[in-house]
Amino acid sequence: MIRVLLADDEAMIRAGVSAILAGSGETEVVAEAADGREAVRLAQAHRPDVALLDIRMPRLDGLAAAEEIVRTVPRTAVAMLTTFSEQAYVARALSDGATGFLLKSGDPYELIAGVRAVAGGGAFLSPKVARYVVDSGRRDSDRLDRETAARARVAELSPREREVLALVGTGLSNPEIAARLHLVEGTVKAYVSAVLDRLGVRNRVQAAIVAYEAGLMDPQG
Repeated sequence: MIRVLLADDEAMIRAGVSAILAGSGETEVVAEAADGREAVRLAQAHRPDVALLDIRMPRLDGLAAAEEIVRTVPRTAVAMLTTFSEQAYVARALSDGATGFLLKSGDPYELIAGVRAVAGGGAFLSPKVARYVVDSGRRDSDRLDRETAARARVAELSPREREVLALVGTGLSNPEIAARLHLVEGTVKAYVSAVLDRLGVRNRVQAAIVAYEAGLMDPQG
């Protein structure tokens, strides 16, 4: 079972998300928090597999809570759950170490898939968030430069590395990629490390954004 900490200041939202996760048969909400400080405390106490955090919460917002959880409970993966898809929130959450960004308005299956992905060491961007991030870049004056640069970076990868990058972009974890490509997990881990290094990115989410910009997958999902 995937152990989840759920933090949101609205009790109805917590109840709804808990019901969706419980219905998946593979997740268990082990603690609930109504504010960011409580979320940090409960993450340190329960050490869940995933901390699912709302962005706007009292006392300590979800972004600050995410940063503290990543720092003090490094084995807990952090995913943001919000109605706000502004680029600034996405950028800060990802730079602070979150590996998932989900919208409350998303499909329940998307929520389950996102929790599963980050729990397995993967990364997950809601398709709407991915499209927002990519489209925001495309509205800038350097739109063509961004796309051209991304394609050039991806072109430097081997065919197998590009294949791995595309699967990273879909949110698959190393074991899932290994099963898909009929490789051992250690080999996939080496491929992922090489891809991150050759692309010059810090984490799997940033790699996924490069994949979107390079046209390896459709951000509309």
